[in-house]
Amino acid sequence: MMNLLKIRDAVALNGRTDARALSHQFSAPLPMVEAMLRQLVMMGKLEEVDISSCLSGGCKQCPETQKCDTKAYQLPVKK
Repeated sequence: MMNLLKIRDAVALNGRTDARALSHQFSAPLPMVEAMLRQLVMMGKLEEVDISSCLSGGCKQCPETQKCDTKAYQLPVKK
């Protein structure tokens, strides 16, 4: 069974991921995963990542720019 801890651990293992990937990984409905991610962000356990800082750095030149509106999540960066 999926719970908040498993979602947080999956994000930690992936480094950075989105709700769609987690939904697929856990075979869970996307709205449920999105709600759990929002809860983890509110609790300070995860943070949303600015998509303009994507891993490849090529999103701005991507021909599919209009489809890149997904939110990514990662563990909070300690300052």
